[in-house]
Order: sequence, then structure tokens, then C-alpha cells
Amino acid sequence: MRYQVRRFDSLDSTNRYLLDEARAGAPEGLVAVADYQTAGRGRRGRTWVAPPGASLLVSVLLRPSLAPDRAQLVSIGAGLAMADAVERVVGFAPALKWPNDLLVDDKKLAGLLAEADPDAVVVGVGVNVEWHDFPPEVAETATACNLVAGRTVDRDAILDAFLDGLAARYRDFEGVLPEYRARLSTLGRRVRVETGTGTLTGTAVDVGESGELLVEPDGADRVAVHAGDVVHLRDA
Repeated sequence: MRYQVRRFDSLDSTNRYLLDEARAGAPEGLVAVADYQTAGRGRRGRTWVAPPGASLLVSVLLRPSLAPDRAQLVSIGAGLAMADAVERVVGFAPALKWPNDLLVDDKKLAGLLAEADPDAVVVGVGVNVEWHDFPPEVAETATACNLVAGRTVDRDAILDAFLDGLAARYRDFEGVLPEYRARLSTLGRRVRVETGTGTLTGTAVDVGESGELLVEPDGADRVAVHAGDVVHLRDA
């Protein structure tokens, strides 16, 4: 896959920009990178807020040949690519929390949002790279590359490593699940899952062939979770 990278001082949303480009017929491999987003989006309708230059904000336009029920493999591959990029460039290996958050000591380092349009998927990643003061509401739950590494970190180096890793996995998204299972810190843990219809508590035991999380509630049959927010629970 050949990339075309477009850089912006500011965008409302890198994902929204590429979705508009996809509808206009842009080819896959188009990449949008912004120093700042005025309306950055996270999963489940949340916003992503970061000061200018504090985060790597990147989205990639893809046109994968996957059945609709396998589309989550795209975001899984992107999450693995970013985890590898951080490890290669910064020198530590973030954990993966289902579906695609990157954590260090259970603090959020990065988040991923994949949005689909007919014949296209836009994958956006926000990585906390160079932060010094987090807002009070996230100070206890967020971290950044510079804080973990104890040094300044080059955003462009992470971007290049991420794009390389994504291109390598793009040739075989069907093959990402073994790597994902091996790196997913959610597996084997007690979890609480907030879905659109309620709350589920149990043990995360596996990932299905489409990337869904398989949870065993106490005294009940295994449940497949295709979308929701996962909280890692501490052992009693």
C-alpha cells in the first residue's frame, strides 16, 4: 500500500476529513495528520481533546476486501501496529485493552476509532506523546510517551513506524488474531462491560473470529460482546 500523507495545523477531525475524501472517491492510503483537532472524536460518541502538538493525531483511509462482519479486524490490525510503533520508537510495550486502547499501568496512552463508509474504512488513532499537565478529570487515568520514557519523543518517528506496521498487516488482516490474543491484556481478567443494553460482569476468556470479546459471567453461559466499554476490575 502506498501512502499519501497530508498534514494540517488544525482540523475539526482527521476521521471526518478522510470520510469526506472517501465519499469523493479518494484512493486508499490517504493519511491525514493534524497538530490539533477542534472536534476530535473518540469511541461511542466521546470527544478527544488535546493541546496543539501534545498528541499524534492520525487517520488512514483504507478500502479492505473483508466481509462486513470481519471489519473489526482492520481496527485490530491498526491497534497492533501502533503498539509496535510505540515499542520500537519509545522503548516500552503498551498493553492492549479490548478493543483497541493502549495502556501503561492501566493508564490510557492511546485510543483508536474506526468508522466505516460504503467501500471504505477510516481508522483514526490518537496517541498521547508529549504531555506535561493533564486536565484534572483524566489526570489519574491517562499517561503519555514522554512521561513513561522520561524524555522527549518524536511524533513523526512513531507515525512512520505505525504506517509501516499497518501496511505489513494490511496484506493479511485475517492473520492478526493470534498476535492480538497474545497481546490483549483483557484476556483472563475480571471485567465489567457497559453495552448499549446493560452491564455485564465476568471473566474475559477469548476473542472470536471477528474480534468480538467472549466473556463468561459468573454462573452463566459465555457471551459474545461486539461493542461496548470494558473496565478491568481488580482482583478481590
